[in-house]
Amino acid sequence: MKVTANERLHKNYCLLKLTSESLLPEMNPGQFVEVRVDNSPSTFLRRPISINFIDKEKNELWLLIQLVGDGTRKLAEARVGDLINILLPLGNGFTIPENGNESKKLLLIGGGVGTAPMLYLGKYLKEAGFEPTFLLGARSKDDLLQLDLFESIGNVYVTTEDASLGEKGYVINHSVLSKIKFDKIYTCGPKPMMMAVAKYASSEKIDCEVSLENTMACGLGACLCCVEKTKDDHHVCVCTEGPVFNIEKLSWLN
Repeated sequence: MKVTANERLHKNYCLLKLTSESLLPEMNPGQFVEVRVDNSPSTFLRRPISINFIDKEKNELWLLIQLVGDGTRKLAEARVGDLINILLPLGNGFTIPENGNESKKLLLIGGGVGTAPMLYLGKYLKEAGFEPTFLLGARSKDDLLQLDLFESIGNVYVTTEDASLGEKGYVINHSVLSKIKFDKIYTCGPKPMMMAVAKYASSEKIDCEVSLENTMACGLGACLCCVEKTKDDHHVCVCTEGPVFNIEKLSWLN
């Protein structure tokens, strides 16, 4: 795929936009891609990155990349016109409710770089006839990315640990959870955050799906790096059977 833009949204995040000469395949919210990192002597494996957005009019794939190691830092150096080898789409995405209507209350919770797949999911749900609500959490206001895009899709609530924007604290403590009874929750972010959201959803009898961010070295179920324990003491490959799971399948609530 060819790089059409590389936008530095934050000192630790960049947004890569890529296109292809051929029409992009259908990709569902929650799926991910595996990116090959060239010219990095310390990076041997592809990097799994969630699908941030699909611009069908421009035939573009957006990848929100957090700079955490040599591989992602090398990707952040990509220039317009560069070619990047990408395996896509991989995994299974979020479940979209049938019969979209505004009365069904859907909450999308994202933390850190876990906000990335929530953008495409929100857009997808809106086009399906729903009115999604976003609850986004970060350390500070500078770490909250793409807010204008989220606000163009649905209502946005925010928490920051330093109280620089929105309510102070963690997403699970936001007052909106006590004001609105949601019918379904989707979430992606740090595992402790997702586990807290899962326990809240279970206690309130709300259907909940989580997008796991386990290390996925191959993306094809061959390396077994990404296994997750289920409630019946079995294990599943996150890359092939996920990365999205209903919380009732996982061992988190045991």
